[in-house]
Amino acid sequence: MLRTFLIVGVGSFLGGGCRFLLSKVVQNTIEYSFPLGTMIVNILGCFMIGVFYGTFERGGLMNTELKMFLTVGFCGGFTTFSTFMNENFQLMKDGNFFYVSLYVTISLIGGLAALYIGHLITKLI
Repeated sequence: MLRTFLIVGVGSFLGGGCRFLLSKVVQNTIEYSFPLGTMIVNILGCFMIGVFYGTFERGGLMNTELKMFLTVGFCGGFTTFSTFMNENFQLMKDGNFFYVSLYVTISLIGGLAALYIGHLITKLI
């Protein structure tokens, strides 16, 4: 149990660090009041978890500890629902209802599509 806890913790640490870096690079490169960095991170995270679970289903390619590290740890730390909700709240407070609608729609549909595509790719390889 302690070993798995540490494995997930290290994955979460790395995923959170990567999320911070990628979202800052995107936000600093493209100046919008729209939270593009978090949206890209969340959709990319959905794609990655689709690839990981598709790989696990192929059988014998990854052990349980690696699965926990990549999905619960890394992807759990990389993607963030609380930041997503807070950014939508801030957009609503500022009266940017178009951006709220756009952000929610693209994030949900794009995230689900990315997960599906990631999973599908592993099935085709």
